[in-house]
Amino acid sequence: MLKIALSKGRIFDETLPLLAQAGIVPLDNPEKSRKLILDTNDPEVKLVIIRATDVPTYVEYGAADLGVAGKDVLMEYGSEGLYEPVDLKIAQCRLMTAGFVDKPAPTHGRLRIATKYVNTAQRFFAEKGIQVEVIKLYGSMELAPLVGLADCIVDVVDTGNTLRANGLAPLEHIAHISSRLVVNKAAMKMKHAQVKLLIQQLQAAVDSRG
Repeated sequence: MLKIALSKGRIFDETLPLLAQAGIVPLDNPEKSRKLILDTNDPEVKLVIIRATDVPTYVEYGAADLGVAGKDVLMEYGSEGLYEPVDLKIAQCRLMTAGFVDKPAPTHGRLRIATKYVNTAQRFFAEKGIQVEVIKLYGSMELAPLVGLADCIVDVVDTGNTLRANGLAPLEHIAHISSRLVVNKAAMKMKHAQVKLLIQQLQAAVDSRG
């Protein structure tokens, strides 16, 4: 039995066609079903539906054999305990700093950064030799600079429309983000044939898209 951890929304929707090319199709629609473990047309494969930020945890601890997670989530989590064999090249965006274009840096105290990517932000600014105070938020990042909570934010940027609508702009590029297949290290050994085959099938599905 292989368990694949997925999160609802964009990642799930864009992963489904890749899984279909590997011969795996869920029997239930996760948007309509209240089930958290979905059967598929392959009796040896089940899909586990969880929050995007929890995918690395479920996979690392073996509650799922494989999973699909955004590179932003993996960077924040620290993915040393996982194999990351395939860049699925879906759910693509950019992780960036953003703020007011013409606002000068504070002359007293540390730069204040609002983000849910606390570890990633701290690493990024530390590598630049800049001391920052990181404020963890869970949503509506764009509001933080507007009300003076932070000097800038670190967040994923897709079109940039929300930033522009609030008078903000992308400033510095931190990383290109796409969703990756991650694999539990024990599953890679214990279920090697099944896992290896699925990795090859998903890589072929990605390659077929050019």
